[in-house]
Amino acid sequence: MRKPFYGVAVVVGALLASAGCSSTDAGDAAPETAAPRTRTIRPVAGCGDTSWTDPSDLSPTRAPARCRTGAPAPVPLPERRKLTIATGTLSAEYVAPLEVALDKGEFAREGLDVELKVLPTPEALPLLAKGEIDALWAAPEAAVMNGVRGGFDIRWVAGNFSPDPASKSGLWVKLKNGETVTDVSMSGRRLGTMIGKGSVIAYPMEKALKSHDGDLSRIQYQQLGSADVLTALQNGGVDSAWLLDPVWRTVDGDASYAFLGGQPQGEPLGGFLYGPSLLTEDTDAGVALLRAYIRTVNTYFAADYKKDADFVAHLAKLLKIDRQILESTPSLRMDWEVRGGTTDRLQAAYEAQGVTEGDPLPEARTVDRSLYAEAVGHHP
Repeated sequence: MRKPFYGVAVVVGALLASAGCSSTDAGDAAPETAAPRTRTIRPVAGCGDTSWTDPSDLSPTRAPARCRTGAPAPVPLPERRKLTIATGTLSAEYVAPLEVALDKGEFAREGLDVELKVLPTPEALPLLAKGEIDALWAAPEAAVMNGVRGGFDIRWVAGNFSPDPASKSGLWVKLKNGETVTDVSMSGRRLGTMIGKGSVIAYPMEKALKSHDGDLSRIQYQQLGSADVLTALQNGGVDSAWLLDPVWRTVDGDASYAFLGGQPQGEPLGGFLYGPSLLTEDTDAGVALLRAYIRTVNTYFAADYKKDADFVAHLAKLLKIDRQILESTPSLRMDWEVRGGTTDRLQAAYEAQGVTEGDPLPEARTVDRSLYAEAVGHHP
Protein backbone atom coordinates (compact mmCIF):
# COMPACT_ATOMS: atom_id res chain seq x y z
CA MET A 1 0.00 0.00 0.00
CA ARG A 2 1.33 3.40 -0.92
CA LYS A 3 1.86 6.10 1.66
CA PRO A 4 -0.51 9.07 1.60
CA PHE A 5 0.47 12.20 -0.37
CA TYR A 6 1.52 14.55 2.44
CA GLY A 7 4.50 16.62 3.41
CA VAL A 8 5.29 17.42 -0.22
CA ALA A 9 5.97 21.13 0.17
CA VAL A 10 8.33 20.57 3.08
CA VAL A 11 10.34 17.87 1.33
CA VAL A 12 10.72 19.59 -2.01
CA GLY A 13 11.28 22.96 -0.39
CA ALA A 14 14.24 21.60 1.52
CA LEU A 15 15.54 20.03 -1.65
CA LEU A 16 15.32 23.09 -3.87
CA ALA A 17 16.38 25.65 -1.26
CA SER A 18 19.95 24.59 -1.89
CA ALA A 19 21.23 22.96 -5.04
CA GLY A 20 24.11 21.54 -3.05
CA CYS A 21 22.06 19.80 -0.36
CA SER A 22 23.56 16.76 1.30
CA SER A 23 22.26 13.23 0.83
CA THR A 24 20.67 13.36 4.27
CA ASP A 25 18.29 16.03 2.97
CA ALA A 26 16.81 13.71 0.37
CA GLY A 27 17.32 10.19 1.66
CA ASP A 28 20.08 7.66 1.09
CA ALA A 29 22.57 8.82 -1.49
CA ALA A 30 22.31 7.19 -4.90
CA PRO A 31 25.34 5.23 -6.12
CA GLU A 32 27.66 6.79 -8.67
CA THR A 33 26.29 4.39 -11.28
CA ALA A 34 23.12 2.37 -11.36
CA ALA A 35 23.48 -1.21 -10.13
CA PRO A 36 23.80 -3.53 -13.14
CA ARG A 37 20.68 -5.52 -13.97
CA THR A 38 20.89 -9.02 -15.34
CA ARG A 39 17.94 -9.36 -17.70
CA THR A 40 17.39 -11.47 -20.75
CA ILE A 41 17.03 -9.51 -23.99
CA ARG A 42 14.99 -11.39 -26.57
CA PRO A 43 14.36 -10.47 -30.23
CA VAL A 44 11.05 -8.64 -30.67
CA ALA A 45 8.91 -9.30 -33.73
CA GLY A 46 8.34 -6.16 -35.78
CA CYS A 47 11.26 -4.32 -34.16
CA GLY A 48 14.36 -4.71 -36.30
CA ASP A 49 17.29 -2.47 -37.18
CA THR A 50 15.09 0.63 -37.35
CA SER A 51 13.94 0.24 -33.74
CA TRP A 52 17.21 1.64 -32.34
CA THR A 53 19.43 4.53 -33.35
CA ASP A 54 22.93 5.29 -32.11
CA PRO A 55 22.56 7.73 -29.17
CA SER A 56 25.59 9.64 -30.43
CA ASP A 57 23.76 10.54 -33.66
CA LEU A 58 22.74 14.16 -33.15
CA SER A 59 21.85 14.85 -36.76
CA PRO A 60 18.73 17.02 -37.04
CA THR A 61 17.65 14.86 -39.99
CA ARG A 62 17.96 11.58 -38.07
CA ALA A 63 14.89 9.40 -38.56
CA PRO A 64 13.46 8.48 -35.14
CA ALA A 65 13.44 4.82 -34.14
CA ARG A 66 10.40 2.89 -35.32
CA CYS A 67 8.94 -0.63 -35.18
CA ARG A 68 6.09 -1.89 -37.33
CA THR A 69 2.53 -0.88 -36.49
CA GLY A 70 1.35 -2.84 -33.45
CA ALA A 71 4.87 -3.67 -32.29
CA PRO A 72 6.26 -4.46 -29.81
CA ALA A 73 3.42 -6.86 -29.03
CA PRO A 74 2.02 -6.93 -25.48
CA VAL A 75 3.63 -9.23 -22.91
CA PRO A 76 1.05 -9.17 -20.09
CA LEU A 77 2.37 -9.23 -16.54
CA PRO A 78 1.47 -12.33 -14.48
CA GLU A 79 -0.50 -10.12 -12.09
CA ARG A 80 -2.15 -6.80 -12.86
CA ARG A 81 -0.21 -3.79 -11.63
CA LYS A 82 -1.58 -0.37 -10.75
CA LEU A 83 0.65 2.52 -11.84
CA THR A 84 0.36 6.26 -11.27
CA ILE A 85 1.98 8.56 -13.83
CA ALA A 86 2.29 12.24 -12.91
CA THR A 87 2.25 14.92 -15.59
CA GLY A 88 2.08 18.69 -15.45
CA THR A 89 -0.88 18.84 -17.84
CA LEU A 90 -3.31 16.63 -19.72
CA SER A 91 -4.07 19.13 -22.49
CA ALA A 92 -0.67 19.54 -24.18
CA GLU A 93 0.04 17.70 -27.43
CA TYR A 94 3.20 16.07 -26.07
CA VAL A 95 1.02 14.14 -23.59
CA ALA A 96 -1.05 12.68 -26.47
CA PRO A 97 0.72 9.28 -26.60
CA LEU A 98 -0.16 8.63 -22.96
CA GLU A 99 -3.79 9.62 -23.43
CA VAL A 100 -4.11 7.55 -26.60
CA ALA A 101 -2.45 4.54 -24.93
CA LEU A 102 -4.97 4.79 -22.11
CA ASP A 103 -7.91 5.34 -24.46
CA LYS A 104 -6.96 2.50 -26.84
CA GLY A 105 -6.24 -0.01 -24.06
CA GLU A 106 -2.50 -0.34 -24.76
CA PHE A 107 -1.57 -0.12 -21.08
CA ALA A 108 -4.30 -2.59 -20.17
CA ARG A 109 -2.93 -5.10 -22.70
CA GLU A 110 0.26 -5.20 -20.67
CA GLY A 111 -1.63 -5.91 -17.46
CA LEU A 112 -1.30 -2.31 -16.27
CA ASP A 113 -4.01 -0.21 -14.67
CA VAL A 114 -2.68 3.29 -15.30
CA GLU A 115 -3.83 6.53 -13.70
CA LEU A 116 -2.65 9.86 -15.12
CA LYS A 117 -2.38 12.41 -12.32
CA VAL A 118 -1.78 16.13 -12.81
CA LEU A 119 1.08 17.26 -10.55
CA PRO A 120 3.75 19.94 -11.04
CA THR A 121 7.25 18.49 -11.26
CA PRO A 122 8.47 19.99 -7.94
CA GLU A 123 5.60 18.28 -6.12
CA ALA A 124 5.97 15.01 -8.01
CA LEU A 125 9.73 14.56 -7.55
CA PRO A 126 9.85 13.51 -3.88
CA LEU A 127 6.83 11.25 -4.43
CA LEU A 128 8.61 9.60 -7.35
CA ALA A 129 11.79 9.15 -5.32
CA LYS A 130 9.82 7.50 -2.49
CA GLY A 131 7.82 5.25 -4.82
CA GLU A 132 4.51 6.92 -4.03
CA ILE A 133 4.06 7.57 -7.74
CA ASP A 134 5.62 5.29 -10.34
CA ALA A 135 6.61 7.54 -13.21
CA LEU A 136 6.77 11.20 -14.17
CA TRP A 137 6.05 12.49 -17.68
CA ALA A 138 8.16 15.62 -17.60
CA ALA A 139 11.70 16.76 -18.37
CA PRO A 140 15.11 16.50 -16.66
CA GLU A 141 14.91 20.08 -15.41
CA ALA A 142 17.28 21.64 -12.88
CA ALA A 143 15.02 20.49 -10.04
CA VAL A 144 15.45 16.89 -11.22
CA MET A 145 19.23 17.23 -11.45
CA ASN A 146 19.34 18.79 -7.98
CA GLY A 147 17.18 15.95 -6.65
CA VAL A 148 19.46 13.28 -8.10
CA ARG A 149 22.50 15.13 -6.74
CA GLY A 150 20.78 15.19 -3.33
CA GLY A 151 20.20 11.44 -3.32
CA PHE A 152 17.03 10.77 -5.32
CA ASP A 153 17.28 7.56 -7.36
CA ILE A 154 15.63 8.89 -10.52
CA ARG A 155 16.53 8.28 -14.16
CA TRP A 156 15.34 9.61 -17.51
CA VAL A 157 14.31 6.38 -19.25
CA ALA A 158 12.54 7.45 -22.47
CA GLY A 159 12.17 10.50 -24.69
CA ASN A 160 9.01 12.23 -25.88
CA PHE A 161 9.37 14.32 -29.06
CA SER A 162 11.37 16.74 -31.13
CA PRO A 163 9.88 19.54 -33.25
CA ASP A 164 9.01 19.42 -36.92
CA PRO A 165 11.41 21.54 -39.05
CA ALA A 166 8.48 23.86 -39.85
CA SER A 167 7.81 24.61 -36.18
CA LYS A 168 8.76 28.01 -34.79
CA SER A 169 8.06 27.24 -31.16
CA GLY A 170 10.90 28.92 -29.31
CA LEU A 171 12.64 32.25 -28.76
CA TRP A 172 11.01 35.31 -30.36
CA VAL A 173 12.20 38.90 -30.08
CA LYS A 174 10.45 42.19 -30.77
CA LEU A 175 12.70 44.13 -33.14
CA LYS A 176 13.80 47.67 -32.37
CA ASN A 177 13.64 50.42 -34.99
CA GLY A 178 16.00 49.56 -37.83
CA GLU A 179 16.93 46.22 -36.32
CA THR A 180 16.87 43.04 -38.41
CA VAL A 181 17.06 39.37 -37.42
CA THR A 182 20.71 39.24 -38.51
CA ASP A 183 21.87 42.06 -36.22
CA VAL A 184 19.68 41.46 -33.13
CA SER A 185 21.60 41.88 -29.87
CA MET A 186 20.06 39.96 -26.97
CA SER A 187 22.40 41.31 -24.31
CA GLY A 188 20.35 42.87 -21.50
CA ARG A 189 16.96 42.02 -23.00
CA ARG A 190 13.98 41.11 -20.82
CA LEU A 191 12.72 37.61 -21.48
CA GLY A 192 9.18 36.52 -20.74
CA THR A 193 8.80 32.84 -19.85
CA MET A 194 6.25 30.67 -18.06
CA ILE A 195 8.79 28.56 -16.18
CA GLY A 196 11.67 30.91 -15.47
CA LYS A 197 15.15 29.62 -14.71
CA GLY A 198 15.88 25.92 -14.49
CA SER A 199 13.71 24.75 -17.39
CA VAL A 200 15.08 22.55 -20.19
CA ILE A 201 14.49 25.44 -22.59
CA ALA A 202 17.66 26.95 -21.09
CA TYR A 203 19.70 24.69 -23.38
CA PRO A 204 18.17 25.67 -26.75
CA MET A 205 17.79 29.24 -25.54
CA GLU A 206 21.52 29.42 -24.78
CA LYS A 207 22.29 28.32 -28.35
CA ALA A 208 20.01 31.01 -29.79
CA LEU A 209 21.41 33.71 -27.51
CA LYS A 210 25.01 32.97 -28.41
CA SER A 211 24.18 33.65 -32.04
CA HIS A 212 22.87 37.09 -31.08
CA ASP A 213 25.39 38.64 -28.67
CA GLY A 214 23.79 37.27 -25.53
CA ASP A 215 24.04 34.52 -22.97
CA LEU A 216 21.94 33.16 -20.13
CA SER A 217 23.66 35.40 -17.57
CA ARG A 218 23.07 38.63 -19.54
CA ILE A 219 19.31 38.59 -19.92
CA GLN A 220 16.63 39.52 -17.42
CA TYR A 221 14.01 36.85 -16.72
CA GLN A 222 10.40 37.74 -16.13
CA GLN A 223 8.18 34.81 -15.17
CA LEU A 224 4.63 35.21 -16.46
CA GLY A 225 1.42 33.23 -16.67
CA SER A 226 0.78 31.29 -19.86
CA ALA A 227 -1.84 33.81 -21.01
CA ASP A 228 0.45 36.78 -20.31
CA VAL A 229 3.64 35.90 -22.21
CA LEU A 230 2.41 36.94 -25.65
CA THR A 231 0.60 40.02 -24.30
CA ALA A 232 3.76 41.21 -22.55
CA LEU A 233 5.78 40.77 -25.75
CA GLN A 234 3.23 42.68 -27.82
CA ASN A 235 2.78 45.61 -25.40
CA GLY A 236 6.47 46.05 -24.56
CA GLY A 237 6.39 44.51 -21.10
CA VAL A 238 9.22 42.25 -22.24
CA ASP A 239 11.58 42.45 -25.23
CA SER A 240 11.58 38.74 -26.01
CA ALA A 241 9.67 35.60 -25.09
CA TRP A 242 9.66 31.83 -25.41
CA LEU A 243 6.46 31.16 -27.36
CA LEU A 244 4.97 27.66 -27.48
CA ASP A 245 2.63 25.97 -29.97
CA PRO A 246 0.36 27.44 -31.24
CA VAL A 247 1.01 30.91 -29.72
CA TRP A 248 3.89 31.71 -32.08
CA ARG A 249 1.42 31.64 -34.99
CA THR A 250 0.14 35.03 -33.78
CA VAL A 251 3.42 36.83 -34.57
CA ASP A 252 4.70 34.65 -37.40
CA GLY A 253 4.88 36.74 -40.57
CA ASP A 254 4.82 40.06 -38.68
CA ALA A 255 7.94 42.04 -39.61
CA SER A 256 8.07 43.50 -36.09
CA TYR A 257 9.13 40.15 -34.66
CA ALA A 258 11.91 37.64 -35.36
CA PHE A 259 12.29 33.96 -34.52
CA LEU A 260 15.77 33.21 -33.17
CA GLY A 261 15.61 29.47 -32.56
CA GLY A 262 13.83 26.63 -30.78
CA GLN A 263 14.34 23.10 -29.50
CA PRO A 264 16.99 21.22 -31.49
CA GLN A 265 15.50 18.94 -34.13
CA GLY A 266 16.04 15.25 -33.47
CA GLU A 267 16.77 15.73 -29.75
CA PRO A 268 13.96 15.10 -27.23
CA LEU A 269 14.23 17.14 -24.03
CA GLY A 270 11.70 15.24 -21.92
CA GLY A 271 9.70 12.05 -21.55
CA PHE A 272 9.48 9.36 -18.86
CA LEU A 273 11.33 9.71 -15.56
CA TYR A 274 11.37 6.61 -13.34
CA GLY A 275 12.06 6.26 -9.64
CA PRO A 276 12.93 3.10 -7.70
CA SER A 277 9.42 1.67 -8.10
CA LEU A 278 9.99 0.86 -11.79
CA LEU A 279 13.79 1.07 -12.01
CA THR A 280 14.61 -1.68 -9.52
CA GLU A 281 11.61 -2.87 -7.48
CA ASP A 282 9.43 -3.92 -10.44
CA THR A 283 11.49 -3.59 -13.60
CA ASP A 284 9.11 -5.91 -15.46
CA ALA A 285 6.36 -3.32 -15.00
CA GLY A 286 8.78 -0.57 -16.01
CA VAL A 287 9.54 -2.35 -19.29
CA ALA A 288 5.83 -3.10 -19.83
CA LEU A 289 4.94 0.57 -19.47
CA LEU A 290 7.54 1.56 -22.05
CA ARG A 291 6.47 -1.26 -24.34
CA ALA A 292 2.89 0.07 -24.34
CA TYR A 293 4.13 3.63 -24.93
CA ILE A 294 6.43 2.58 -27.80
CA ARG A 295 3.66 0.50 -29.39
CA THR A 296 1.34 3.51 -29.21
CA VAL A 297 3.92 5.69 -30.98
CA ASN A 298 4.46 3.06 -33.70
CA THR A 299 0.74 2.53 -34.22
CA TYR A 300 -0.67 6.06 -34.01
CA PHE A 301 2.21 8.58 -34.18
CA ALA A 302 4.76 6.98 -36.51
CA ALA A 303 4.65 9.73 -39.14
CA ASP A 304 2.60 12.89 -39.83
CA TYR A 305 -0.44 11.93 -37.75
CA LYS A 306 -2.23 15.21 -38.47
CA LYS A 307 -2.87 14.09 -42.04
CA ASP A 308 -5.57 11.79 -40.60
CA ALA A 309 -8.57 14.05 -40.06
CA ASP A 310 -10.49 11.49 -38.00
CA PHE A 311 -7.53 10.90 -35.71
CA VAL A 312 -7.00 14.65 -35.23
CA ALA A 313 -10.67 15.02 -34.27
CA HIS A 314 -10.31 12.19 -31.76
CA LEU A 315 -7.07 13.65 -30.40
CA ALA A 316 -8.64 17.08 -29.93
CA LYS A 317 -11.42 15.46 -27.92
CA LEU A 318 -8.98 13.51 -25.75
CA LEU A 319 -6.81 16.57 -25.08
CA LYS A 320 -9.86 18.81 -24.64
CA ILE A 321 -8.50 21.44 -27.01
CA ASP A 322 -9.95 23.08 -30.10
CA ARG A 323 -9.40 21.03 -33.24
CA GLN A 324 -8.43 24.11 -35.28
CA ILE A 325 -5.75 24.97 -32.74
CA LEU A 326 -4.40 21.41 -32.91
CA GLU A 327 -4.32 21.56 -36.72
CA SER A 328 -2.59 24.97 -36.79
CA THR A 329 0.86 23.55 -35.98
CA PRO A 330 2.92 20.72 -37.52
CA SER A 331 2.84 17.22 -36.04
CA LEU A 332 5.39 16.55 -33.32
CA ARG A 333 8.06 13.98 -34.11
CA MET A 334 7.37 11.46 -31.36
CA ASP A 335 10.64 9.82 -30.30
CA TRP A 336 11.14 7.44 -27.37
CA GLU A 337 14.95 7.51 -27.46
CA VAL A 338 17.34 9.69 -25.43
CA ARG A 339 20.31 11.27 -27.22
CA GLY A 340 23.81 10.97 -25.87
CA GLY A 341 25.01 13.95 -23.85
CA THR A 342 21.67 15.75 -23.60
CA THR A 343 21.79 15.89 -19.80
CA ASP A 344 25.38 17.16 -19.99
CA ARG A 345 24.25 20.03 -22.21
CA LEU A 346 21.25 20.74 -20.00
CA GLN A 347 23.40 20.87 -16.87
CA ALA A 348 25.81 23.29 -18.53
CA ALA A 349 22.88 25.61 -19.27
CA TYR A 350 21.57 25.31 -15.70
CA GLU A 351 25.00 26.19 -14.37
CA ALA A 352 25.07 29.26 -16.62
CA GLN A 353 21.73 30.31 -15.11
CA GLY A 354 23.09 29.79 -11.59
CA VAL A 355 20.44 27.25 -10.56
CA THR A 356 22.75 24.30 -9.83
CA GLU A 357 25.95 23.89 -7.86
CA GLY A 358 28.61 21.23 -7.63
CA ASP A 359 30.10 18.98 -10.27
CA PRO A 360 27.90 17.94 -13.20
CA LEU A 361 26.28 14.53 -12.84
CA PRO A 362 27.58 11.82 -15.20
CA GLU A 363 25.06 10.41 -17.64
CA ALA A 364 25.01 7.10 -15.72
CA ARG A 365 23.35 8.98 -12.87
CA THR A 366 20.73 10.67 -15.05
CA VAL A 367 19.83 8.37 -17.96
CA ASP A 368 18.93 4.67 -18.31
CA ARG A 369 18.30 3.43 -21.88
CA SER A 370 18.21 -0.25 -20.94
CA LEU A 371 14.44 -0.45 -20.41
CA TYR A 372 13.42 0.82 -23.83
CA ALA A 373 16.24 -1.24 -25.35
CA GLU A 374 14.70 -4.36 -23.79
CA ALA A 375 11.22 -3.34 -24.95
CA VAL A 376 12.35 -3.35 -28.62
CA GLY A 377 14.75 -6.29 -28.25
CA HIS A 378 17.99 -4.35 -28.73
CA HIS A 379 21.21 -5.85 -27.38
CA PRO A 380 23.59 -3.17 -26.10
